[in-house]
Amino acid sequence: MQERYCQCCGMPLGQGEEMLGNEADGRKNQDYCKYCYVDGSFTADCTMDEMIEFCVSPMVASNPGMNEDAAREAMRAYFPKLKRWRKD
Repeated sequence: MQERYCQCCGMPLGQGEEMLGNEADGRKNQDYCKYCYVDGSFTADCTMDEMIEFCVSPMVASNPGMNEDAAREAMRAYFPKLKRWRKD
């Protein structure tokens, strides 16, 4: 099975439902994580660049050997492909 990622912050969602956000009626949202999407709304009203800055520290912490500049560069390349940030 292909790895799923939050379509807002890029965090891996895993194979189960424990990391999934939820809709207002309690249903799980398959696109967003529980940190970005709660009760049918995004938890942060921010720009893509603000989200990238918020995610720099966690990304560096979860990728040994990666520095902040490399994390920013990777996210600036990846985030525009995510559902929340795409300019279709």
